[in-house]
Parts: sequence; C-alpha cells; structure tokens
Amino acid sequence: MKKNLVIDQDMKQLWPAVRVGCLQYKVTVEKKNEEMWKYLKKDIFKKVKDAIFDYGVNEIPNIKESRAAYKAFGKDPSRYRVSSEALIRRIGQGKGLYEVNTVVDVNNLISVESGFSVGSYDAAKIEDELVFRVGREGETYKGIGKDELHIDSLPVLADEKGAIGSSTSDSERAMITESAEEVLTLIYSFSENDDLEKALDYGKKYLEKYAGASEIETWIAE
Repeated sequence: MKKNLVIDQDMKQLWPAVRVGCLQYKVTVEKKNEEMWKYLKKDIFKKVKDAIFDYGVNEIPNIKESRAAYKAFGKDPSRYRVSSEALIRRIGQGKGLYEVNTVVDVNNLISVESGFSVGSYDAAKIEDELVFRVGREGETYKGIGKDELHIDSLPVLADEKGAIGSSTSDSERAMITESAEEVLTLIYSFSENDDLEKALDYGKKYLEKYAGASEIETWIAE
C-alpha cells in the first residue's frame, strides 16, 4: 500500500520551500552491484570533487539551502550535518563511501549527485501515515551505527509510533537489510529549484538499473 506523507505546517512556516520526493517500490536487496560502484568511482566522485573545488562544501547547491533550513529550525548545521554533506565531505577527504547493500548504495549515489539528503526505509516496518516535521524537545532515537541521536530541532520523519529518520541520520527501526521486500526512498529538499524533480527522475533509473527495483511509484509531498 502506498504510504501517505504530509509535511507539518509548523515546519512549512519555518521553511516554506520544504518538499519531499518519494519513491516506493518492490526490490530484492543484494550485497553489491559492481557496475554501480564503477560508475560512482569513475564519474560521480570526479563530479563531486569538482563541485567542492568550485563552491566549497557548504556552498554546493542544495547543501547550502539545507544548511540554511537547519539554522531556521534551530539546529547547528556544522554540528549536525545534513547527510548529503557528510557523504560529500567523505569523498572530498578521499575516504569514499561505505558499501552497505544495493538499495542503500543507490540511496547514497542519489544523495551525492543531487546534494539532497536521501533516506530509505523498509516499508513493512513503518506505518502508512507519515509526517515530516521538526524534532521535538528531548526526542531521541538510536541512529544506524551510532549512539542515541538527539533529534530535537532536526527535520524528522515520523509515524504514530514515533520518529523513524531524519535528513542527518536515520534510526535503526526501518533500516534496509537484505530481508526488505518493499522500500520507501525519500529525497529531502529545502531548495526552491527543480533539482528535486530531476533527482526523482534519475533516482528511479538508478534504482531500476542498480538495485533491480520494480513497480516504482514516484510522487512529491509538498
């Protein structure tokens, strides 16, 4: 069943440009797609390094707007980095990206190419009604590969059971493992441009090509 995502009005008041690109699809998660990693290392890493050289990380399009949105929500973007910025900094430092599985790897590919934070969630482990909102005071969860993350004032994805993820770091609850069969991938945009539409378009192609995704539905929550 297609998930329903709404953007909280309080968040919209603080940052009117917020939109979320949504891709929901069926998939068989595998360990690695060699072809994707060749493309990433040959083409995308170079593009990213050129962007860092041209702009400096903080000024890269879509990272710049995300950082400004974090400030508007009351979070220090240098302390709590938007995930796309963290990935791009890794590439700039020559550390490359983590190899996780085909879905998460494509998720990260979309993120570093677009400058948007991207999160992927096991559809079976989240409710059908979702909200993108600002994290509440005292709100925390266990981040993937991290300790408890303080998500107050961060942009947060939640359902009626509580927070699931954020544009900084997702929780363990709906993380993608090789048992996931249906996935919701979200592209978090804080920019007033059409890069989100473009990212949805090539994101769909990457998911089909490199993760074997099928029955992909795409839409934008705004």
